[in-house]
Amino acid sequence: MVFGSFFSSLKFWGKSQEQEPQRGRMQEIDLGVHTIRSHGGSVATKHKHDWIILVILVGIEIGLQLIPPFYRYVGRDMMTDLKYPFNDNTVPVWSVPIYAVLLPIIVFVCFYMKRTCVYDLHHSILGLLFTVLITGIITDSIKLATGRPRPNFYWRCFPDGKELYDALGGVICHGKLGEVKEGHKSFPSGHTSWSFAGLGFLSLYLSGKIKAFNREGHVAKLCLVFLPLLAACLVGISRVDDYWHHWQDVFAGALIGLFVAAFCYRQFYPNPYHEEGWGPYAYFVAAQERGQQQNGDVLRTMSLQVDSTSLENMESGTSSAPR
Repeated sequence: MVFGSFFSSLKFWGKSQEQEPQRGRMQEIDLGVHTIRSHGGSVATKHKHDWIILVILVGIEIGLQLIPPFYRYVGRDMMTDLKYPFNDNTVPVWSVPIYAVLLPIIVFVCFYMKRTCVYDLHHSILGLLFTVLITGIITDSIKLATGRPRPNFYWRCFPDGKELYDALGGVICHGKLGEVKEGHKSFPSGHTSWSFAGLGFLSLYLSGKIKAFNREGHVAKLCLVFLPLLAACLVGISRVDDYWHHWQDVFAGALIGLFVAAFCYRQFYPNPYHEEGWGPYAYFVAAQERGQQQNGDVLRTMSLQVDSTSLENMESGTSSAPR
């Protein structure tokens, strides 16, 4: 009920966008000169503050990795649910930036090579980087504040199987400090949140680019849109199968990633189901300015033609004025 009222008011910001002045259902046009070489510098300069904030977010994310988590009380009775095997990651940590960041950027570059729209390339990359960094900061902040033990915490704390507890029944870990520290970072799942952030952004981007919601009923387009989300789901499932996370951790991570991806995407692009959902806002602004410039050139040409005709009439001694 609560989520229903929330989404009815939010509607993915669709209602507010429909109330905005329409841009005349602008069709795709070739801006021609708006490439990286011609306008890349000016676009980046216009968004220099965004890039500065992006660097700050990178620094915050690095700083969060250095902060120890909250060491939540773990008693003898709680160990029953934390004795799952300490397995390796099916999806390594190093692979997450590859499929969640590098893969979407490759897709963005492919669309740029087809349409040479620097606005689309710049804003898609900037939006993606904001998505994954904001998601990472939110996820890691919650991890540190919660300090929930992982399902394999027992073998992190007692790698030799010899249990040791204090007078209150709390664990006294003698495992490696790094592994014990990571053992208190179960909620939410970082793998899952990053996967749904990067691949969720890619899914929104593709749905707008291929016009998946143009009411023509092409199911193949939906399959392409759901493919990144399926990959993110499989990553989340692997975290439970590897006993690195509880299912609640994965569910929360997926929600965080999807929500941040939606917010960041809408900062630069219309709704995917909007008639102008195939391009960023900046594209339509540039197209509108180009149209105004062309109209101005036409008016100036017509004015010069009229002035030239009047001058010729004056030189020939004729006048078009009524007598």
